[in-house]
Amino acid sequence: MRQDFEYTPDRNPHALRSREILKKYPQIREFMKPYPLTSLFIVLVTAIQLVTGYFIVAKDLNIWWILLLAYTVGALCNHALYVLMHDAGHDAIFKSRFWNRIWCIFTNIGQAFPSAMSFRTFHNIHHSNLNEYDYDADLAFHKEAKWVRNIWWRKALWFMFFFAVEVARPMRLKKGKVFDKWMVGNFLFIILTDIAIYKFIGPWALGYLMISTLFSVGLHPVGARWIQEHYTYREGQETYGYYGPMNLLQFNIGYHNEHHDFYKVPWVHLPKIRAIAPEYYNNLYYHTSWTKLILDFIFNPERDLYLRIVRKRDKSDRLRELNEKNSTGPSSSLSMGK
Repeated sequence: MRQDFEYTPDRNPHALRSREILKKYPQIREFMKPYPLTSLFIVLVTAIQLVTGYFIVAKDLNIWWILLLAYTVGALCNHALYVLMHDAGHDAIFKSRFWNRIWCIFTNIGQAFPSAMSFRTFHNIHHSNLNEYDYDADLAFHKEAKWVRNIWWRKALWFMFFFAVEVARPMRLKKGKVFDKWMVGNFLFIILTDIAIYKFIGPWALGYLMISTLFSVGLHPVGARWIQEHYTYREGQETYGYYGPMNLLQFNIGYHNEHHDFYKVPWVHLPKIRAIAPEYYNNLYYHTSWTKLILDFIFNPERDLYLRIVRKRDKSDRLRELNEKNSTGPSSSLSMGK
């Protein structure tokens, strides 16, 4: 197996490509507007989860039926809520940052875990500091990678407990608040909604929501997204798309290059970017099946957690990029990977 990441001195490719695309296709700016209808999808998917929980209690289903529903219906719904949380985290639902935060928290009702505000913080750092070990929580700990290695059963366990990995990774970062008033509010609100679900619908309804969330970020086809987005399947390429049928149910989350290039564009418009500028995206390596990808990653001994490109930058690099961003004017910040 690899003993370390592959390191590069190159700058974030998305900031450079987005400037070039905008210069050639300025009409893309028309898509950089909030999409309020996303809030209705949050309500719809959350309602599906709560109704399913009520059905489980009303029919007194046993644990095997609960697990089956959580793996099929629940995992897809809660992963979709994660995607909608992602849009709220980028302020892509409403103009108001306050209301984007509120709706970001609302996505956690159906997931039963208070993760929205911490995700918002650390995911935005992921964009601004893509593939930088000290700042990007998407990269594995060295100890994590060395334990998992390229051994199939350890990779399977890693997927099963990926929710715990996601909680631990931000602890190593040199940037980002672990606690603030929004994170505390997020925690208290979801604890209250969990209590309400437990009391008014039933304990197994809450259990179903929690199990669904664990499946949605773990050993499940949608869990392959953690591999799809940035694990190196072509030399020198840092970000990868997924162009398959699950985008219809998962709000176009597979359009990941397009998203990193234009993080302010809501999910509904991401396919339009690829259609407008195909010469920038069609030549990039992409995946067509999350199921095939997760099986390949687990059972292929050539795959391990060090299969990533990591960027090394010093303070002079950051200062130069900041000066370039400021010199291009305020409108350019809409296209920056941030």
